[in-house]
Amino acid sequence: MKKMRSAKQVKTVNNILVHTALAILAAVWVFPIIWVVLTSFRAEKGSYVSTFFPKAYTLANYTRLFTDTTILNFPRMFANTLFIAVCSCILSTFYVLAVSYCLSRLKFRMRKPYMNMAMILGLFPGFMSMVAVYFILKALGLTEGNLIRLVLILCYSGGAGLTFQIAKGFFDTVPRAIDEAALIDGCNRWQIFSKITLPLSKPIIIYTVLTSFISPWVDFIFAKVICRANSDQYTIAIGLWRMLEKEYIDNWYTSFAASAVLISIPIAILFLCMQKYYVNGMSGAVKG
Repeated sequence: MKKMRSAKQVKTVNNILVHTALAILAAVWVFPIIWVVLTSFRAEKGSYVSTFFPKAYTLANYTRLFTDTTILNFPRMFANTLFIAVCSCILSTFYVLAVSYCLSRLKFRMRKPYMNMAMILGLFPGFMSMVAVYFILKALGLTEGNLIRLVLILCYSGGAGLTFQIAKGFFDTVPRAIDEAALIDGCNRWQIFSKITLPLSKPIIIYTVLTSFISPWVDFIFAKVICRANSDQYTIAIGLWRMLEKEYIDNWYTSFAASAVLISIPIAILFLCMQKYYVNGMSGAVKG
């Protein structure tokens, strides 16, 4: 009995320690978010303040983003980013799902070399190629005017096929007997992919859509290199960065916090609404 009680006590202490550690980690994770939200409602200007909580609250930081467009045109930057992110998301999702399905279901000569090459290339960050990409695009005359948005869409979606690993793992869990039955009934590969496999793969589709949308939505490096001084083509990431420059930080710091809150809302809503399918997609890929 004493051993059982001591074991229960040890288990209780361990649970308390674990929950305490998790609570501390949660507080550390939530603290910056609370600080940004409070700063977005702060009435006093500047980035250096003496108190954590604002002395006065205001909505002017939010309204300024949509009314004061003489220096930083937030609505235009938001529209540019939304357009680029949506188009890149559509193309990237199609590329990833198509490549993943082919590698999961089809057998061809360069299949394994391609998978090995993709794994090796995945070890290197994408921005390592940005200088070469920029000069290639400049030589083609695609780095000026409205073509910049097209170029960013191509940059974000062009290499999406290399990120097939998770989607392929999910497709591997779909029984091949379904494909074989469809082939016997006279379906071709495209019909099997579009009318049978995709309807059964909603979790991985939603996971791919989310990841394909977030990447261009938050990217700064490629956007900054390609946009350069074309302010009418700026994305949200570049706009946020400019708000923290020396000549703007004093007047735009609280508006920077407000814009950070605004651009996080769509992503948060997407994750909350699609969290169930997102988790299922990841678990299916792990099983594969």
